Amino acid sequence: MAHKKEGEAVPNVTFRTRVDGQWKDVTSEELFAGKRVVVFSLPGAFTPTCSSSHLPRYEQLASAFRAHGIDDVVCLSVNDAFVMEAWAKDQAVEKVRMIGDGNGEFSEAMGMLVDKRDLGFGRRAWRYSMLVDDGRIEKLFVEPDVEGDPYEVSDADTMWSYVNPDVPAPSIATIFTRPGCPHCARAKTLLTETGIRYEEIVVGRDISTGGVRAVSGRDTVPQVFLDGRHIGGADDLVATLA
Repeated sequence: MAHKKEGEAVPNVTFRTRVDGQWKDVTSEELFAGKRVVVFSLPGAFTPTCSSSHLPRYEQLASAFRAHGIDDVVCLSVNDAFVMEAWAKDQAVEKVRMIGDGNGEFSEAMGMLVDKRDLGFGRRAWRYSMLVDDGRIEKLFVEPDVEGDPYEVSDADTMWSYVNPDVPAPSIATIFTRPGCPHCARAKTLLTETGIRYEEIVVGRDISTGGVRAVSGRDTVPQVFLDGRHIGGADDLVATLA
């Protein structure tokens, strides 16, 4: 896969975005000029790895990135502005800037547009992340060019380690629970006792059982994600933190 390299300028395009229900054109210059910006690109909104791990972990670390010299954190996907707006609402995204590369112009100019017609997706962006300094690529993490949808190096923690090599990333958990579940209570107590902040998503109120299955592959609760990685149930969490 031939793509842009570190030290090169990012493509100069105009993105069609939605802000507060209104159209707003945003140029590459507006996004990157005079700023240090973390960008992560992914195959598609609402897809499993993107929704369960990639976007949530960047959302969790966005404030910490900004506290350590990053001006903005941008999620880029070859989806239209309406889809990106709906996905942000679905994921309760407040700190990551959602940018739809609807025509794939930025991704193509980056050399990251790939053919996903075998999945019915058409042309989509390859998964990667980069640190852009004043419009130039300072660091680029590109997933290996192998079959499937690898997710090994474009994650938020890898980028954090580059930006802040001497500062551990704060651990944050997401836990899917159900009211009255004793194992859920045990898992939440363990997280609290170990000083790990967590976001609780209640089945039946915030998400359906089918939604839990989609992101975790399991129907039971609790399901715990730690730093964007799927841990499992309460016993799995005990083993992980032991």
